[in-house]
Amino acid sequence: MALAASHSRSVIFAKRNIRYNVTVRQTCLLFSTNNTVSDGQRKPPSKKQLRKTQKKSPCTDHLSWQEKLSDVVTPLWRLSYHEQLELKQKHQERILSQLTGHLTGDFQSQSSAVRSKLSFPVLPVLPSPVRDGYRNKSTFSVNRGVDGNAKTVGFYVGTGRKGNIVCVNGDHLLNMPEKHKLVARCYQDFIRLSSLEPCLLFHTGGHWREVTVRTNAEGHTMAIVYFHPQTLTREDVAVHQADLVEYFTLGPGSVCQLDSLFFQESSMTRCSHEESPYQLLHGQPHIYEEVLGYKFRISADAFFQVNQAAAEGLYSTVRHLCFPSPEDGGGRTKVGGTLLDVCCGTGAIGITISPRVDRIIGIELMEQAVEDARHNAALNDVLNCEFVRGKAEVALPGVMSRLSSAGGGLVVAVVNPARAGLHHRVVRALRNQPAIRRLVYVSCKPDGEAMRNFRELCCAPDPQKKLTGEAFSPTLAVPVDMFPHTPHCEVVLLFQR
Repeated sequence: MALAASHSRSVIFAKRNIRYNVTVRQTCLLFSTNNTVSDGQRKPPSKKQLRKTQKKSPCTDHLSWQEKLSDVVTPLWRLSYHEQLELKQKHQERILSQLTGHLTGDFQSQSSAVRSKLSFPVLPVLPSPVRDGYRNKSTFSVNRGVDGNAKTVGFYVGTGRKGNIVCVNGDHLLNMPEKHKLVARCYQDFIRLSSLEPCLLFHTGGHWREVTVRTNAEGHTMAIVYFHPQTLTREDVAVHQADLVEYFTLGPGSVCQLDSLFFQESSMTRCSHEESPYQLLHGQPHIYEEVLGYKFRISADAFFQVNQAAAEGLYSTVRHLCFPSPEDGGGRTKVGGTLLDVCCGTGAIGITISPRVDRIIGIELMEQAVEDARHNAALNDVLNCEFVRGKAEVALPGVMSRLSSAGGGLVVAVVNPARAGLHHRVVRALRNQPAIRRLVYVSCKPDGEAMRNFRELCCAPDPQKKLTGEAFSPTLAVPVDMFPHTPHCEVVLLFQR
């Protein structure tokens, strides 16, 4: 009760029943990736440019900090879900028309007649079954708040380049579950009680950094606190770790009912478990999530789709495109062949497809993810999965050579890389392996480096780039909305030859 009272001073934000006159044309500007240039670096704008600027950059001074943050984190929050899906559909068609343009030499394919320019069908966006509070992982930053308090936990409004960053509480954000917001509030209370300063800039000192919260469908909760040791001794750090555990287990933070509390000391912005181990201070080392009837172990730094409900639609789509079956209801009709799962993470795609194929070979860089993948296969009694640790561009040629020497059989590849896309040597290995007739590419940012991958998979043979294999052709795209209230979605692309 005392903790609840301490939070009662929080402002109730963003009433949903307010009507906003936001047109589709205005909201499309949210998808622009063009960088703005400061006034001192360009010529005075013409009247026409001024009119465009006024349309593209409406004054936001009248907005509350909460509205400004919503516009940063969930830019589509003012629109109905139907309008959001319409925008995403048009955006994906516009992006994929670029691929058609590159393949046909028609670089006018970004015209308004996008549909007629596409050389392959783009199915309607698969909607998310859950639209609010869907995130199972959230990372909250620490910085100066609106009131100037440097120990404020939330999300950034502003940019480091302009020097106007303000950290705003995220209690009103539509995509965040209540449990995540609660942990963030308690962490803020804890660091404000701590004698240590927050680490805003590494070179200026301070210690308390961001906190990541992970939950599953059953409500189990994992918190990961990031900490810069600076010049503290091991004994000093241990004292503050003990304070953290006491706060979240016996103190006001016990209301969070954490199942796991991790601590990572890091002098870098991001580092892996291998570089700086995650220290389990309290509770269980893992939480578990279920997708399509399979159970998956989630470690502190493991990748898992942030929208569990929508992930079921994503993995069902990938399964069907990799190994289509006339009896696709239960997904367990045997087709045969080998699935090559590149950037396999914790093995979710391969494991959910495993009943349909003879063999799964997954490749993943992160050691902890490979351990999780092997554990997940054993946990679900999946015996036809093999997981290889290493850079995909290094491991893939050897795996492909092994598959070739084994002889025959259908080989389907699925790739699910990070935003940086696939290394060009991975694309080359996939392109130059004649046994692969079907490739499914899952991308969260098809207009980024993934587009380069698409072009290299589909271009004419190019000996200079060592792309000698038969070209793939895009035959189908399925957008899947994993991120309601934001412009983003996953797109699943089927390539065949």
